[in-house]
Amino acid sequence: MRIFLVLALSLGFFSVNAQDRYLTRTGHIKFFSSAPLEDIEAHNYKVLSIVDLSKGQIAVDLLIKAFEFEKKLMQEHFNENYMESGKYPKSTFKGNFEVPAGLKSMDDGTYELDVTGELSVHGVKKPVNTTATLTVEGGKLKGAVQFGVKVKDHDIKIPKVVVRNIAEEVEVTAEFEYEPYKKG
Repeated sequence: MRIFLVLALSLGFFSVNAQDRYLTRTGHIKFFSSAPLEDIEAHNYKVLSIVDLSKGQIAVDLLIKAFEFEKKLMQEHFNENYMESGKYPKSTFKGNFEVPAGLKSMDDGTYELDVTGELSVHGVKKPVNTTATLTVEGGKLKGAVQFGVKVKDHDIKIPKVVVRNIAEEVEVTAEFEYEPYKKG
């Protein structure tokens, strides 16, 4: 709950009407690394995200240790050797987008949005420009996005002995099913 409060305050969410804000604590983020020797995939289902349709803002916050791998040894190496999740426990994204009138009024439809923001991974903040999709169906809001993250841009060191096992750029896919935010 503390993470949510910090995230909400940092975006000024408490100054708008509750019906304009949507929240999930069970978002899904997947990353995929395709390299000559091995493909690596991990999933995180404990992702917090907030969307404010009155301001055109989105925030995402996740714990690095919550990524799950098929092989436990990969998960251990990911957390200890590459991501240093004890030192850099979380990753965040804060972004902005123009809100189409239909989305603002929660009209059923699919809305393609240009999102600009800042991604923080491994203690390094980098700008991100991507296209995201928000879908409204029967009053429910869903979000999806896919983009690449260059490992070296976030000062993640890959030992030479395994450099062919990890892609220089990993594919990040995120999916969210939001609920209206209810204060309290």
